[in-house]
Amino acid sequence: MPKVSQAHLDSRRQQIIDAARACFAAHGFARTSMPDLVEASGLSVGAIYRYFKGKDEIIAAICEQASQAFPAELTAESIHDFLQHIRTLAREEDHARLVAQIYAEAAVAPSLAALVHRQLAEMREAVVALLPDHKRAHAERIAEAFVTLCHGYTQQLAVRGDLDPAPFTAALIAIIES
Repeated sequence: MPKVSQAHLDSRRQQIIDAARACFAAHGFARTSMPDLVEASGLSVGAIYRYFKGKDEIIAAICEQASQAFPAELTAESIHDFLQHIRTLAREEDHARLVAQIYAEAAVAPSLAALVHRQLAEMREAVVALLPDHKRAHAERIAEAFVTLCHGYTQQLAVRGDLDPAPFTAALIAIIES
């Protein structure tokens, strides 16, 4: 029997993650069954279980892939671009609805909560690292507020639909400049 290449294995794994991301965003974790994932991915149950032990592992894999093009500097333009990126992901990939599902699941799943906690801490650390020296005394509080507002914008997109990032950008700039 010929050996399957790593590229093929990686492609199949990504196929499962992409199908799960769409199903979870549309229907939530609780309302998405393994047969739903089989149908959406076009793979067999056995193929899915080759890569993941169950939905919890798939959810964790989705979280691990999450990247939101965090800005390299904290200017009005870069923050607006960052929020616009989040808005685009919400429109094109239902990302905001997926994040809402992840947060809800993290509230009851300790292992997922730990993963989300780590990602939020990394985002806060990124904010702290970008703050000017004269803001260091309040860096932790600024970072906490910044991250909370960014995630609040994502949650608002999930519930309210498409929202202009301008007022959120202004609020984030106000937090940084406070």
